[in-house]
Amino acid sequence: MKKRFYLSLVILLVASMLLSACGGVQQNTGASGNVLTVRSDGEPPNLDSAISTDNISFNLLNAVMEGLMRLDKNNKPQPAMAESYTISPDKKTYTFKLRDAKWSDGKPVRAQDFEYAWKRALAPETASEYAYILYPILNAEKYNTGKAKAEDVGVKALDDKTLQVKLEAPSPYFLGLTSFATYYPQRKDIVEKYGKEYALEPNKMVYNGPFVLASWQHNESYTLKKNPNYWDKATVKLDGINFKIVKEVSSAINLYNTNNLDVVPRLSQEYVDAYKSKPDFKRVPEAVTSYLEFNMKKEKVLRNVKIRKAIQMGIDTNILANNITKDGKPATGFVPPTLQGGNGKLYREQAPAFVKFNKDEAKKLLAEGLKEEGLSQFPTMELLGDDTDVAKKALQYIKEQLRTNLGINVNIRSVPFKERLERSKNGNFQIVLSRWGADYDDAMTFLDLFVTNGGFNRGGYSNPKFDELIKKAKMNPDFNQRLQQMVEAEKILVQDDAGIAPLYWRDRLNLERPNVKGLVHHPFGADDDFKWVTLDK
Repeated sequence: MKKRFYLSLVILLVASMLLSACGGVQQNTGASGNVLTVRSDGEPPNLDSAISTDNISFNLLNAVMEGLMRLDKNNKPQPAMAESYTISPDKKTYTFKLRDAKWSDGKPVRAQDFEYAWKRALAPETASEYAYILYPILNAEKYNTGKAKAEDVGVKALDDKTLQVKLEAPSPYFLGLTSFATYYPQRKDIVEKYGKEYALEPNKMVYNGPFVLASWQHNESYTLKKNPNYWDKATVKLDGINFKIVKEVSSAINLYNTNNLDVVPRLSQEYVDAYKSKPDFKRVPEAVTSYLEFNMKKEKVLRNVKIRKAIQMGIDTNILANNITKDGKPATGFVPPTLQGGNGKLYREQAPAFVKFNKDEAKKLLAEGLKEEGLSQFPTMELLGDDTDVAKKALQYIKEQLRTNLGINVNIRSVPFKERLERSKNGNFQIVLSRWGADYDDAMTFLDLFVTNGGFNRGGYSNPKFDELIKKAKMNPDFNQRLQQMVEAEKILVQDDAGIAPLYWRDRLNLERPNVKGLVHHPFGADDDFKWVTLDK
């Protein structure tokens, strides 16, 4: 027996050394029956937190990684990797003290891991579309745009446990930002070891969050297991989480009804009436806006503001939200109603409606716009969107509204989520049905998308006055004055220029088994937090 014991011990030690040597994690938690099974409606496109841009990746990263702060059950940032922090009297310098925390391979989480990750996201060669979210940091934008050096950026590890951050100006939302994926730490040795392969497989990254990514069958499923090295592991009650990638809602419903799924996010409209009176049904408030974006770089006709206004005003968004998707409210602006204005009040309560359905006015504007362009009719264009059930129904409705209300013909092109992101990023579209979810609890998370040459300004919208207002608002320490600058900027973007066509503010319609407790839904940042989930017997 003793010989067998020593042989087993040797095998375990060798396996452990191999895992450590390849930078992977020790997946020795072992799931019991305490495992949650959740539907994912797509493959995570990118788990490199420096360049991730989508909510599927953000949701997964929120389970396996952790920033200086973490949003609590009330969506307020609370110390996480940071044990404490201080803010200077001028509110421009934050000093974070890190707690004793470890990565999944047992190495300590250090202040240098944050400095490295943030500067990596900002480095011009990284080409991170989310680099701009670090711009509140001193000289971050200058470094990202090649006008300063990395050492000029206002983030510095004073020692292993102390991170000092200097801002360009006081920010009402900076603490919340540090819970966002782009602000997660990264290990320089792991990133450099795997290079372009970093974060493409479970053993090609390390984790500091409540769970680790244990397996990933691409386009089918991915599995998380409890992280035994997580600093707050006593709070985590789940042994693991199984995500099944199921695009069709009908298939997800079948799996739910046969006890093969515990949580089904994002029901499509045909199931709302069947489930809305059941205890499993949950309407989760989000800060998400669906909108049409026009490619003004490629399509000359879409540079005509009267034509863009006609399209915006020619779609009855009340029917779209209430009868077609049934998962939201018609949008009267780009910023959804759940976000703060930075002055202690909700933004939308302080901003008027900028979007109104008016079929007759839309027809008049379209005729005037076409005349200005020397056209007798609007050219047939492609309307790009996702291939989910909800997106397909929304696309079909928009097509019919444009045809019946304006005589505009569009051809629908439904593609997988990842392809839609790629085509949008590369400007390979004419009109795209897009959506944006808030990254943090402030209206700026929507409005600064559309500054000239912004990373997510896919269609090439540009207005110097809009840019100037956003710049002033970002630097304004008077938060009431800042609010007025943001409202004026939104009016220019949506009402005056019709740079985009906001359609509806989305809620999430979920099925969740009654025995699933503690699943936290956030309206901004990552959708869900599984840290506090328990499964009642």
